[in-house]
Amino acid sequence: MTGRIAFVTGASRGIGRACALALARAGANVAVAARNESQLQQLAQEIRGLGRQSFVTPIDLSSQESVQAAIQKTSKEFGRIDILVNNAAITKDGLALRMKREDWQSVLDTNLGGAFFACQQVLHGMMKERWGRIINISSVVGEMGNPGQANYVASKAGLIGLTKALAQEMASRSITVNAVAPGFIETDMTAVLSAEVKENMLGHIPLKRFGAPEDVAAAVRFLASEEAAYITGHVLNVNGGLYM
Repeated sequence: MTGRIAFVTGASRGIGRACALALARAGANVAVAARNESQLQQLAQEIRGLGRQSFVTPIDLSSQESVQAAIQKTSKEFGRIDILVNNAAITKDGLALRMKREDWQSVLDTNLGGAFFACQQVLHGMMKERWGRIINISSVVGEMGNPGQANYVASKAGLIGLTKALAQEMASRSITVNAVAPGFIETDMTAVLSAEVKENMLGHIPLKRFGAPEDVAAAVRFLASEEAAYITGHVLNVNGGLYM
């Protein structure tokens, strides 16, 4: 992966941060994008400390214009983007019966719409280079469902469909498109859950532990590598056996 250019959304913390560092350790130069620029600057310093180049760009995944601007600035800085990791996501949980339209729409716009527009922006350059890796971070709930998260589940299931459609469209150009579906990973997003919910979830995980962001990052690093050249349209579960 040495010399490849990666672009990671939602890179300021959690899974996105771990993915950015894993790709940098594997030899890639990494552009990091999120809303929190101060956290991104700290991450960029860590990446540079590994001997790789890093570029920081703010991004609002709910805005097509913001996605375009961030990717265009990165392409100008590095010359191209070889690897796209669509990781950024939000939640606005609530029972479907009472879910507000804006809570439905904002989650779909960010998690699914933002990922689509990011893919759209990088594909021209990847087609020109006849090489590319797109990795969409879905979720175990996109495969098995989850009460109280109709919007989030729909967005993550949609990412799997998007992955498979793009994989078929882009295969002839040596561009692979895959998804990683994390299970229960210990991040800021899951830290707000009650001890009771966590204990119940642990009882359903055969490996009897929650995942770490680095577990997901290892899967992303593999799918971004040369060794994964014959894998496309695949959903790689990183869930400790929670869903098989």
